[in-house]
Amino acid sequence: MQFDNPLNWGPDLQDAIETDPLIVSPETPLIDAIALISQAHHHTCLLTDAEAFSNHSVPGVRASCVLVMQEKELLGILTERDIVRLTAQEIDLNDVMVADVMVYPVITLSQSAIKDIFAALFLFRRYRIRHLPVVDDRRQLVGMISHESVRRILRPANLLQLRRVSDVMTTQVIHAPLTASVLQLAQLMAENQVSCVVIVQQDVEENLQPVGIVTERDIVQFQALQIDIAQAQAQTVMSTPLFLLSPEDSLWTAHQEMQRRRVGRLVVSWNWGMGLGIVTQTSLLRVLDPMEMYGVIENLQETIQQLKLENNERSPIKSCGVSPIISEIQYQDNYHTVTLNRNDLHASLHQIFTSIKQLIDEPDLSNQQQLQSTTVALRSQLTFILDSLEQLDDKIRLDHASHLK
Repeated sequence: MQFDNPLNWGPDLQDAIETDPLIVSPETPLIDAIALISQAHHHTCLLTDAEAFSNHSVPGVRASCVLVMQEKELLGILTERDIVRLTAQEIDLNDVMVADVMVYPVITLSQSAIKDIFAALFLFRRYRIRHLPVVDDRRQLVGMISHESVRRILRPANLLQLRRVSDVMTTQVIHAPLTASVLQLAQLMAENQVSCVVIVQQDVEENLQPVGIVTERDIVQFQALQIDIAQAQAQTVMSTPLFLLSPEDSLWTAHQEMQRRRVGRLVVSWNWGMGLGIVTQTSLLRVLDPMEMYGVIENLQETIQQLKLENNERSPIKSCGVSPIISEIQYQDNYHTVTLNRNDLHASLHQIFTSIKQLIDEPDLSNQQQLQSTTVALRSQLTFILDSLEQLDDKIRLDHASHLK
């Protein structure tokens, strides 16, 4: 299978640009900016039944930040995480202007550098950010790209269907009891630099069971509603009941559930609640990182080995195997034979890793031309890998489906 567009398996980053982001002036009272963010997305906490609305070009994307601008100049940015940090510090938000707490300077992406998804992913990863304003050649604001807007445009072909939740989830889950105050939850988020706290309670065997969740977005809403965060307890404001993923669920399932439930993270539970994990939008985007391609290959090998056992039990004619030195991945049935050279895959991945390492080690990524040239250099290698893996995966799935009939 050949691709007409070298990266048509990936999402079109142009589609992820929110062309109408929330904008405030530096003189805006912070409490007004918080209210603006709170009103611009669907309310998920239990304190209000207000209807959702959105004025963005990307369907379903909700504002999680405001851009601070003076006339046409981009001065700073204020995100939900910043509001949680300020909440944890017990600052009186009513007496603060946006200019006093905004983050600056702002990392931006030139529109001319948008050739594929990797330009944004590099900047997200390099600067540990989740929002990326897009500017034109005159440094005028075009729109905003965020983790959420990118996730919303993912397709099954973006490898999510090949990965499991267990591959990317974190098991370092920050949790709190039902009686924890909202202030304590905000302090936990700020201290651990996480976007949510899972609320737990003990069962009869004294195991901690997940019963709810409070997120950064909820903290913003609580501040907008001006509730007493020192007195309000988790059990009265948490989102409950929880939808729980299994570690064996595919990342495509996780993506679909996030989209359907309009959330940015899901709790993973196993062993009757004794095991806990979290999968987030950041986790999902990680699979688009070329460094993660090794994991995809390993998963395919596991699939092949499992099918080999199943096929051998059903029929001596069909076979499926991996060579002892893993120099080839081969899948064979009565109709197809697909052989992938393992060394070729590793050589392509090695070139990708080298390019990425140069970007990560580069102290200054402000040179958009350098970023663009490096990402362009990755395309041919990724095309080969994705082409090969998609062929193999198609054959495996077709054969596996035929066995189930």
